[in-house]
Amino acid sequence: MNMPRQRKYVAGKDDSGLRLDLFLTRRDAAFSRSQIRRLIDGGHVRVGMLSARANHRLKAGETVSIETPAAAAYEVQPQEIPLCVIYEDESILVIDKPAGMVVHPAAGHPRDTLVNAILFHCPDLSGIGGVLRPGIVHRLDKDTSGLLVVAKSDRAHRSLTDQFKSRGVHKTYQALVHGNPTEDRGLVELPVGRHPVDRKKMSTTSRRGKDAVTHWRVSERYGAATLLELDIETGRTHQIRVHLNALGHPVVGDGVYGGTKKIRTVENPIVRAALQGMKRQALHAARLRFAHPIRGDALAFTSPLPADMAGLCEALRCFG
Repeated sequence: MNMPRQRKYVAGKDDSGLRLDLFLTRRDAAFSRSQIRRLIDGGHVRVGMLSARANHRLKAGETVSIETPAAAAYEVQPQEIPLCVIYEDESILVIDKPAGMVVHPAAGHPRDTLVNAILFHCPDLSGIGGVLRPGIVHRLDKDTSGLLVVAKSDRAHRSLTDQFKSRGVHKTYQALVHGNPTEDRGLVELPVGRHPVDRKKMSTTSRRGKDAVTHWRVSERYGAATLLELDIETGRTHQIRVHLNALGHPVVGDGVYGGTKKIRTVENPIVRAALQGMKRQALHAARLRFAHPIRGDALAFTSPLPADMAGLCEALRCFG
């Protein structure tokens, strides 16, 4: 079993009065400030022999220890679940996630997630992501399929997190949407935040929305539906689904953001039945590019359309 990893630091004169979280962020490049906060809140950081809060002001000579928890040591249990591994080395895993698989455990869903499967495949995952998200640096919605990179070491985790923050990771999605856009390409620049009424949803009308940018272009037109390729500059929760709904072309099969309501407007009964057969949002993470977190060389991966989306596209070609 992977053992916890511990680091120790001594506060110098120049560190006197500095907040604990800021001190550790400056001293240890393996962690971001938000990761430090999670470790502090989880009781994995001590000043001397005692746990301390993030706003603890250090004194010169105090010893600070930080312990990275072992990912496999928690209640999240490894499970022998098949994984489609596209690439693997000592630092990272690139996985082609199927639709229907939750990325990490949560309340009411402790098993059968991607994390459970990864822990079986790779027991020595980076623990920076916390108890429920070891190795996870980004995520896909349960019913979104496609490519996802996982960090196997703390150093890789930190590097990949930095790349996501600096927008050095390039993600291209494919989405089957309702309707026929008038243009061949476009740009959506609308902030995304929590819906003001339904807190489980996201919205472009939230007062606290964060900047979100989605580039889209038409790949193939079928009349009642269109296959799009999308590049996102930001990675807000449900960003593509929210933006496409705001555009008036919600993702086929998306019951949260208008994708199932649009089916009622389809006149051709064969096409309508085909669209109704899509039981999840027709969204796929098709391409992923980033720099290797240790070596620095460019890596690029591609995943073909999954069978359900490819089959629906073929049906629309015939009857759309």
